Amino acid sequence: MQRACRAAAEAAGLDKTVTVHTLRHRFATHLLEHGVDIRVIQDLLGHRHINATARYARVAINTIRQVRSPLEHLNLGASPPA
Repeated sequence: MQRACRAAAEAAGLDKTVTVHTLRHRFATHLLEHGVDIRVIQDLLGHRHINATARYARVAINTIRQVRSPLEHLNLGASPPA
């Protein structure tokens, strides 16, 4: 499987080293970025414990930036109803 992965990366002209392991990381990260629940990802990756999934999947910086505090949802700037 690893040889096939490397051959595909080479055929695609990729400069970086691509392994089955990196594809697995990207798969998990992609799912997280698209809002898939981490427990679903845990099941897809075959992890018994959620801690393994949390360590395994990298969260992109854009996903972190999109997290909003519950306070941001409050409409504090609006005037009260009359």
